[in-house]
Amino acid sequence: MDRVEFQKEHGIIGQSLEIQEIVDVIQQVAPTDITVLITGESGVGKEVIARALHASSKRAKNQLVTVNCGAIPEGLIESELFGHEKGSFTSAVENRKGYFEIADGGTIFLDEIGETPLATQVKLLRVLESGEFMRVGSSVARKSDVRIIAATNKELQYEVQQKRFRPDLYFRLRSVNIVIPPLRNRREDIPLLIEQFVEDVFERNGIRFAGFTDDATELIMNYRWPGNIRELKNAIESMLILENGRRLTGDDVRKYLKEYQGSVVDRNLPVVANKTVEQAERELIYRALVDLKGSILDLREVIMNGVPSSPMAEQSKVEHSGGNGALSLDEMERKMIVNSLERNKGNRRLAAKELNISERTLYRKIKEFGLQE
Repeated sequence: MDRVEFQKEHGIIGQSLEIQEIVDVIQQVAPTDITVLITGESGVGKEVIARALHASSKRAKNQLVTVNCGAIPEGLIESELFGHEKGSFTSAVENRKGYFEIADGGTIFLDEIGETPLATQVKLLRVLESGEFMRVGSSVARKSDVRIIAATNKELQYEVQQKRFRPDLYFRLRSVNIVIPPLRNRREDIPLLIEQFVEDVFERNGIRFAGFTDDATELIMNYRWPGNIRELKNAIESMLILENGRRLTGDDVRKYLKEYQGSVVDRNLPVVANKTVEQAERELIYRALVDLKGSILDLREVIMNGVPSSPMAEQSKVEHSGGNGALSLDEMERKMIVNSLERNKGNRRLAAKELNISERTLYRKIKEFGLQE
């Protein structure tokens, strides 16, 4: 199968040299059982690459099990991965298979591998080396024939230096390392991605798009896209649905790009009747991001200049410094978490997404700062 057909079959969109090289690597390593580590910023499409690796492998007829390691609380992750025996802990009312048993004969995709606790990393290394693991509460070794694909948006080599990630696991994982560059480094892929997202919106919602003006196209092509493909997809979907498919100008597009939203006083988003829950939640997140950026700018000015950019920042500085003008990093972090939870009405999942941290990290910070109800 040639590269173009392969990309079409597996949903890999792009014509850049970087994407072509990634596709070549996938075609080379997919038929083997070698472990693959996929790295790249959040939103670049790591799961798409993992699915392509599995679908073009000899294990394609068996299951691909995707595990978000960052979303599982630390106390439960070993039970989720390896299973548990009845009575091994309070809520273990029956024997339960873990993801490695469920994926036997197939592939397991460990997303956000950099979030796994050190104790769990030891057991992952054992599975990688021998295929053996033990359920929580059991002394019987079990075997699972799985191909492991891992992904992270962290720099694992730095995590190793900081002693947050085991070096032996790191070197074992990166037998093959596929690095996906951010969207800003492969702008020639943007038009193809937009074309696909516009088609998706039409198929799902029946909305025909009248296109972009020249200044809107230039703005989209020159924007940094810090959220990468995920941000581009969400922006295109919102533009088309909330603007009813009409032709969009640069000013229209700017309202949906988060790096410009901090300077927009009134976004004038149109009201859509009978919104879906997903649309309403997306608008909530957008508005929360606007508020968050304003808070970050205030805090950055306090740190850099010692001069608040608004009366609110001045009040915050006094309240959280005991009146001495010194705002510690812990205090700033605590304030941002409190504000995010308030904006999201206590919804920790939305707060974690807004703060760009995993839910487990947010839970740990809430406990650390004594914010539990």
